[in-house]
Amino acid sequence: MDRSDKQQQQLSLAKSSRQQRNNEWIFRDVPSDITIQVNGGAFSLHKFPLVSRSGRIRKLVAEHRDSDISRVELLHLPGGAESFELAAKFCYGINFEITSGNVAQLCCASDYLEMTEEFSKDNLGSRAEEYLECIVCKNLEMCVEVLLQCESLLPLADELKIVSRCIDAIASKACVEQIASSFSRLEYSSSGRLHMNRQAKCDGDWWIEDLSVLRVDLYQRVITAMKCRGVRPESIGASLVNYAQKELTKKSSLWNPSGQTKVDVIPASTGHEKLVVETIVGLLPVEKLVVPITFLFGLLRSAVMLDCTIACRLDLERRIGSQLDIATLDDLLIPSFKHAGDTLFDVDTVHRILVNFSQQDDSEEDMEDGSVFESDSPHSPSQTALFKVSKLLDNYLAEIAPDANLKLAKFLVIADALPEHARTVHDGLYRAIDIYLKAHQGLSDTDKKKLCKMIDFQKLSQEAGAHAAQNERLPLQSIVQVLYFEQIRLRNSLGCSGEDEPKPMHQSWRISSGALSAAMSPRDNYASLRRENRELKLELARLRMRLNDLEREHVCMKRDMEKSNSRKFMSSFSKKIGKLSFFGHSSSRASTSPSRQSYRTDSKVIERTCASTD
Repeated sequence: MDRSDKQQQQLSLAKSSRQQRNNEWIFRDVPSDITIQVNGGAFSLHKFPLVSRSGRIRKLVAEHRDSDISRVELLHLPGGAESFELAAKFCYGINFEITSGNVAQLCCASDYLEMTEEFSKDNLGSRAEEYLECIVCKNLEMCVEVLLQCESLLPLADELKIVSRCIDAIASKACVEQIASSFSRLEYSSSGRLHMNRQAKCDGDWWIEDLSVLRVDLYQRVITAMKCRGVRPESIGASLVNYAQKELTKKSSLWNPSGQTKVDVIPASTGHEKLVVETIVGLLPVEKLVVPITFLFGLLRSAVMLDCTIACRLDLERRIGSQLDIATLDDLLIPSFKHAGDTLFDVDTVHRILVNFSQQDDSEEDMEDGSVFESDSPHSPSQTALFKVSKLLDNYLAEIAPDANLKLAKFLVIADALPEHARTVHDGLYRAIDIYLKAHQGLSDTDKKKLCKMIDFQKLSQEAGAHAAQNERLPLQSIVQVLYFEQIRLRNSLGCSGEDEPKPMHQSWRISSGALSAAMSPRDNYASLRRENRELKLELARLRMRLNDLEREHVCMKRDMEKSNSRKFMSSFSKKIGKLSFFGHSSSRASTSPSRQSYRTDSKVIERTCASTD
């Protein structure tokens, strides 16, 4: 109630001050013969100065000539009483200054009052148009100020093309400023060649801060015009980031990566934020890396929270998936804004992002060798990007694994989102699965086997293998697998030497997938990637052959056990493992080394398992 009283007092003061100003310029020696009412304000004026300039007032007076009209009400006058006061002053010949703050109002008011050249020479309409064309459209800041005035004058300002002229002027001016800034950064090198100094500060984007004050619909039109004029995508992206931060940071939870607060009901006041997010996503340049990936994740969090359109969210997921290799773990931790009982993090959205990333990798496999060199844009991430994303995914799995509401099916889908060759070492995946097993102790043996099937125990490091061999949370079959592969590894390390020693799978991949040289051309990069893919396929074929050999050796070992018909073989096998100190390498996650009792238990478990497999 207090605020409304204050507003009423301010309105009454404004009216009284306006009436006081009227007394200063209205002819008092001649009695007024007409009263003009505009938006609650009354102006006691004279007919002759008004009808000599305004076609609308002339027609109204002419229609009521017989009744001698003395009161006229002007409904929906653009700009209200302030605009009419300036127009009336012009009719009386009172000088006032046309500025960027009132030129839009004067253009609209003169159109409404029909103050054109048809009724008087050098009328208000032509004066305002001349100022708009010769002064405002030559200055970017003035154009922005006029657009701010036009927000309350739509749609008439649009019909008079005031908005479109200012937008075209802003886009043209920004493009010219950018070109001039680029020329200023040109300099001669020591060899005499002209080149661009990229370290010099670029002052051609000073307009970014000015545009942030515009309403979202006008801002959208300005950025669209800039794109058509050829303004740099980096400048467009910087403007979008600046505008989003000003409009969306009012809701701190939208941009807090670590925020884990669930929101059950979205307030109705977020309609503006929803429009801003959808508009900015639609304006994002198609080029990569023009906006930070953290900004894209911030938009995605906002889109999920505000329940933006599906097309908006899918577009963001596609953009993020195309550059996922530069993302961080904090970026992927998108809170779940659904009702209680759901997972802590939005794993479905992350899964779709991973699918977008992996589909890029699959797209190149379907292409012929010759087609790769016909395009200058890559269709799939490099092998290095795959390795980075695989590490990121394993860390993400370890982060979401303790969530009690995370179902096994969702965990498996996320873990299996990347192709098999993306992981060179399975230590991170094993760690995540071990955390999940520890947090979900009620899993059945079948579910545990499903989890452990994701791990290639042959790709575990020596430390991880030692930890897995004594991990009671793993199924018995998995422990036997670990022991078997560790025995093969130890036997190869002791028996093989020189060139006969087989290279570990992850080592050969690391060698073949080194970082590409920045000096290589795009086509050379693609050729190198194709060679890497062929080498990987050959390596996989060799590994399959090696696996077949190991299976045959395993069959032979079982036959020897059957022939011996005693426990001597297993006892000697256990003694060999003990001499090699197989369990001596403790993992960083293991708190203590196993005791002798656990060692005997493991030996008996191996013996019983082998006997059962017979």
